[in-house]
Amino acid sequence: MLCFLKGMAFVPFLLVTWSSAAFIISYVVAVLSGHVNPFLPYISDTGTTPPESGIFGFMINFSAFLGAATMYTRYKIVEKQNQTSYISTPVFNLVSLVLGLVGCIGMGIVANFQELAVPVVHDGGALLAFVCGVVYTLLQSIISYKSCPQWNSLSTCHVRMAISAVSCAAVIPMIACASLISITKLEWNPKEKDYVYHVVSAICEWTVAFGFIFYFLTFIHDFQNVTLRISTEINGDV
Repeated sequence: MLCFLKGMAFVPFLLVTWSSAAFIISYVVAVLSGHVNPFLPYISDTGTTPPESGIFGFMINFSAFLGAATMYTRYKIVEKQNQTSYISTPVFNLVSLVLGLVGCIGMGIVANFQELAVPVVHDGGALLAFVCGVVYTLLQSIISYKSCPQWNSLSTCHVRMAISAVSCAAVIPMIACASLISITKLEWNPKEKDYVYHVVSAICEWTVAFGFIFYFLTFIHDFQNVTLRISTEINGDV
């Protein structure tokens, strides 16, 4: 395990395990508390009512921080690779980082503004998180292909692009169906007119969310050969 997590590999590994735990724990607590239907609730539904709202908020906030740390480290890796052998314009890498960080801010908004309390703000944060996240994975997949075979294997590039493609395909019906739902609530009846929209958008939401998790899982190998050094300098008299 220690060999597997050498270098900075622990950062994406922690992001993946922590985020998975956040979704699963919140879901289990919400279902056991009787606050949501076990069949396909929205992710946000599992973090709306106490006590799961506290768990969801805390864990997703930390996931957003880990996501930002992972994306920044990935940015520095690509920057260093670009200095060794030209991969793509640095602006492309920077745009990817900015979009990723905006997505992390969206995650923070989702975590701190509950679905039923402030729905407009919550939905805006979710839109930022999912759309920016999907574009981030797509841009990183393109960068991966450009750095193949020197820095990435072709199989890794294919896996990343496949996850990006599935996420892109899922995020569009997720947004479209969610926008057609006339009311925000936690419990659904199959006979209701918007139920089909809810099911489709919920399936797509979980697909995109775990798509992000599996995507960051592919970063572990890249991060194994990266080290972090913190240098402290004191100028002047103490």
